[in-house]
Amino acid sequence: MGTEAKHQNKLEPRDNKFHVGNGMDGKHYWLTPPEVYVPLNMEFRFTFDPCPYPKPKNFDGLTCEWGSSNYVNPPFGSIIHDGKKKGPTAWARKAISESEKGKDVVLVYPIDKWILMLLAAGAEVRNLRDVRWLATEDGSQGKGTGRHIAAFILRGSKQ
Repeated sequence: MGTEAKHQNKLEPRDNKFHVGNGMDGKHYWLTPPEVYVPLNMEFRFTFDPCPYPKPKNFDGLTCEWGSSNYVNPPFGSIIHDGKKKGPTAWARKAISESEKGKDVVLVYPIDKWILMLLAAGAEVRNLRDVRWLATEDGSQGKGTGRHIAAFILRGSKQ
């Protein structure tokens, strides 16, 4: 058997590009530029950063208690955390949990521009869950993608 490359989310932190660096330059920890952070901080008056740099030893933003107003710039990929794959869903769950306690949370994460365009246009979003699409060849049902599918609904004006 040859050595098969493992996906980043299957690698231990010491081997994961989100911890050791991406590419030849070794850069892997990217901070929010002031022109993005400062206006948000002026509006929300952040009291806590669950993804600080430099990260204190043994600090874990996914399990600690957050502050009353939080700025969250998490890793932009999945990592191994407590022996399990954790990525944007884990950060979203934690952000929701903290907001349910009455805390403000500003979570930044990259998404495709077209999603923001649809939301800005007033699209209604529905979760269709993990759709088991049908094969064009014989109509058989697939196993699903493992990802939820969103329906973006733009309602035309009625005249």
